[in-house]
Amino acid sequence: MEAATDFSMWALFARATIAVKLVMIILIFASIWCWAVIVDKWVQYKRARFEASRFDRAFWSGEPLDGLFDEIGPTPKGQSQKIFAAGMIEWRRSHRQDGGLIAGAQARIDRSMDVAIAKEAGRLQRGLPVLATVGSTAPFIGLFGTVWGIMNAFIEIAEQQNTNLAVVAPGIAEALLATGLGLMAAIPAVIFYNKLSADSDRIVNGYEAFADEFSTILSRQLDS
Repeated sequence: MEAATDFSMWALFARATIAVKLVMIILIFASIWCWAVIVDKWVQYKRARFEASRFDRAFWSGEPLDGLFDEIGPTPKGQSQKIFAAGMIEWRRSHRQDGGLIAGAQARIDRSMDVAIAKEAGRLQRGLPVLATVGSTAPFIGLFGTVWGIMNAFIEIAEQQNTNLAVVAPGIAEALLATGLGLMAAIPAVIFYNKLSADSDRIVNGYEAFADEFSTILSRQLDS
């Protein structure tokens, strides 16, 4: 009798059918996965903003660009540094032995930086599709578990031929737990997907703005 009236989370899970238990396990795993992605992206974006701010100060400090490039090297770790290095590498490759420039240097420099930005954007957005997928599918997975649980609850009522609330309530509670878990996984996933997507776009826009400014400086050098 005590087991029948136990409505704790574990008791509801233990009494659920195999199909509903499987749905609950999937939703719990999806929720943990989402939070892992959220924490990882939060840390990654914070580092990216800090690195971009630090490199921006170094870039506009008045130090010669060649000296800055020699300092960070051709394979830097920072995202902004990689975009700068891509442009500088192509800039140096575009010079002939006699000091002249190979035709089409500006277009090649712009493409090199665009490729570097695309790679960094891909790294920033990696994992976000997980949040979008969980946010859109978790409520339906939970609803499937609820429908399955309620169906079994009604079957049990029919077999016992008893509509007493004490008989109906446990089965309904077990079924609704699946919907609750689905919402618990989906709501944070949707909220943080929108937040992190906006943060990623802002960071990438910053890279593109820097690339445009750097390209303008190199264009001025080319024209002179």
